[in-house]
Amino acid sequence: MSSVVQEMKRVSSAWLKTKSPDLESFAWQAGYGAFSVGHLQVASVRRYIARQEEHHRKVSFEEELRQFLKRYEMAYDERYVWD
Repeated sequence: MSSVVQEMKRVSSAWLKTKSPDLESFAWQAGYGAFSVGHLQVASVRRYIARQEEHHRKVSFEEELRQFLKRYEMAYDERYVWD
């Protein structure tokens, strides 16, 4: 991992930990992705997170991410997406 990415992860982790006591132990995984959402989508994202474990019994994380990237027409290379 490049030093730029390492620094970005360090800085973003430190910033995120200041946003809520619930995030004090936050740490990025070896691989990660970050997406922004609008204010109107916050409730739906929270519901998704709460049900994520159950949801991923039906649809794998990998397949869901592929669907997401395709839906939003985001270019990606499989060689760099998975650990």
